[in-house]
Amino acid sequence: MYRSILCAILLSMAVFLPALGQNMTNNKLEKLLTKKVDSINGYTGYWEMIYKERQLVCITDEKHNRMRIISPIVKTEMLNEELLLDALTANFHAALDVRYAESNGIIWSAFIHPLKELSDIEVDSAVDQVVNAAINFGTTFSSTQMIFGGNKTNQSKEETPEESPVLDKKL
Repeated sequence: MYRSILCAILLSMAVFLPALGQNMTNNKLEKLLTKKVDSINGYTGYWEMIYKERQLVCITDEKHNRMRIISPIVKTEMLNEELLLDALTANFHAALDVRYAESNGIIWSAFIHPLKELSDIEVDSAVDQVVNAAINFGTTFSSTQMIFGGNKTNQSKEETPEESPVLDKKL
């Protein structure tokens, strides 16, 4: 009987504790980002950063419990249909916690998450994945070393055209 009660308590803890969230705030997020990136400028809720020579932006909305870390990759006008389809395929197989997205004529790598529920570890991983997805656009399209099967976007760097439309750092 005690064993059943203990199992029930442990199970309820496993289910309900994560639901309580991490209680991430703008102040805590800014401290974590400052430790992680090479440089950071901005104000509470909007930070422009450089990490591994890539431009990133972090935007938060505490009122609506949202945040995103994004990096510009390429202007959509420079892409063909095949690259766009490869990016959509990568969203399913290789981009993991980030997504390729289009806004205002630009393809971005984007990590989007509820702010309060964000953990310290997820912030660290998000920055790395956004940068990796941006760097790997047009080749592996991967945000990490892990790729789930079925993706057709596995050409090598040597197969990438000499005049690649992918941006190196900034727009």
